Amino acid sequence: QVQLVDTGGGLVQAGGSLRLSCAASGRTFTNYHMAWFRQASGKEREFVAAITGSGGSTTYADSVKGRFTISRDNAKNAVYLQMNSLKPEDTAVYYCAATIRPSIYYTARNQWDYWGQGTRVTVSS
Repeated sequence: QVQLVDTGGGLVQAGGSLRLSCAASGRTFTNYHMAWFRQASGKEREFVAAITGSGGSTTYADSVKGRFTISRDNAKNAVYLQMNSLKPEDTAVYYCAATIRPSIYYTARNQWDYWGQGTRVTVSS
């Protein structure tokens, strides 16, 4: 198993930036593809971005493409989400997730096996 702790959320004005971090502990970090999801109040949890275990491939939801960047540092057992040009509609609780399944192209919540506790991002207009 892997344990995940999400940090870095906060309040930011529209157009600003935030960097979320996810620290992982447990078994070999590179065995896990990693992702970020988010859940706005009253809405379903939605896929944001994912990265392969090696860090060589990434994928993004259309709503964040060109504004958000997912990355990982396997030496530090960490994954990051750099969020730029933030919009009020990006307001949500952001969750780090991990899977040992063979692909990063899973966008459904139940296809990811391990979850962080979430970190809240609020973007004011």
